[in-house]
Amino acid sequence: MAQTWLVIGLGNPGPQYAATRHNVGQLVVDELAARRGESFRAHKANARVVETWLRPGADRLVLAKPNTFMNVSGGPAANLARFYDVPPERVIVVHDELDIPFDTLKLKTGGGHGGHNGVRDVAKALGTPEFPRVRVGIGRPPGRQDPADWVLDPFSVSDRKVLPALVSEAADAVELLVDEGLLAAQQRWHAPR
Repeated sequence: MAQTWLVIGLGNPGPQYAATRHNVGQLVVDELAARRGESFRAHKANARVVETWLRPGADRLVLAKPNTFMNVSGGPAANLARFYDVPPERVIVVHDELDIPFDTLKLKTGGGHGGHNGVRDVAKALGTPEFPRVRVGIGRPPGRQDPADWVLDPFSVSDRKVLPALVSEAADAVELLVDEGLLAAQQRWHAPR
C-alpha cells in the first residue's frame, strides 16, 4: 500500500539566500519537484509544498520548503507532518552539513544535530530526533572564517560547477531512500567511489 513521505528541504526564505550553502536542502527539493514538472504552492503550515508521487502508483511525496528562517524550521515541519499524517520515520530532512566534505552525501536516521540549528529545531518540534536525513556536504570554511558566515555565503565559482551534479545525486538519494530504504541508500552513497 502506498505511503506518504514528507521531504523537507531546509534553508532560508528570500532571494538573497537562494544561492547560499545553507539553502542546499531547498535546492534538492526544487530538483525533485522539477523532475516531476511540479511547482510549489503556499500551504497554511507556513511552507511551500508540492504534492506528487515517487512515480505513478508508488508512494506519495510531499515536498516542502518552510517559509521560516532555518533556525525555526521545526514549526512548519511538525505542522506539515500533522496535516499529512506522516510519522517521523517518514519525514526526510535534507540539509547542509559542515562536517562532511563538499560534494559528498551521507544519510542517517536519528542521532544528534551536530550543531545544525535547523535540524535541532525540527527534532524538538517533532518530539524526536528519529527521522531520516540526507546530509549534503558543504565542508568547513577555510582559515578562520566563522562557520555562521560560511553557510550564508554563496557557493564558490568552482563549487557552482559541481553543484548541479551534487543536487541531482542528493535528489537520487531521497528517491532511493523512499523506494528501497535507508540501508540501500547508505550502501550506494557511503561506499568509496
